[in-house]
Amino acid sequence: MENYWDKYCLAPDKALDTRQEFGRHAPLFVEIGFGNGDCLAQLAAANPDKDYIGIEVHRPGVGHLIMQLEQQGLQNVRIYCHDAIEILTNNLPDSSLAAVHLFFPDPWHKRKHHKRRIVQASFLDLLANKLDTGGYFHSATDWENYANAMLEVLSVDGRFSNTSLNGNYCERPLYRPLTKFEQRGLRLGHGVWDLIFVRK
Repeated sequence: MENYWDKYCLAPDKALDTRQEFGRHAPLFVEIGFGNGDCLAQLAAANPDKDYIGIEVHRPGVGHLIMQLEQQGLQNVRIYCHDAIEILTNNLPDSSLAAVHLFFPDPWHKRKHHKRRIVQASFLDLLANKLDTGGYFHSATDWENYANAMLEVLSVDGRFSNTSLNGNYCERPLYRPLTKFEQRGLRLGHGVWDLIFVRK
């Protein structure tokens, strides 16, 4: 982090100019809460024609991702170590995103904490503004209650359409790597629910 922070991390008090930052115009993908960054690094390595913004408040996770980017020579990832809602609101232009990924967010499983969950109606307003037409929101969780809540709030919002053929959850698409966290949950018999909704 001491050596490479300025190379990969963006200042939260400045609007993002993607063409200046990446030196090109390419589809822009955002991952909210990337954890240790393994999934984001894999996606960036597999898709050099796309640019990625990772947002994470946990500094050790940011450091781990920086290490992976430097070791693999990945040039198509930048990082915000800051609150995701503030970054989406203040730093990313409207209609600029090809996708927003939210993989295994904090489920805030106690009922009294449900209001802290990121996927709420107000978050969908933000998504609708930032996603380009045809862009998608992909969330995955191993908490069925949270999956049901996300499905409900997304399904009643007319600005998004569910890509699931049966109107609920999707099979894990090949582009989403299995995380260590997810693999552990699957071994314990936990379910995983993927939701993919497209901005109309």
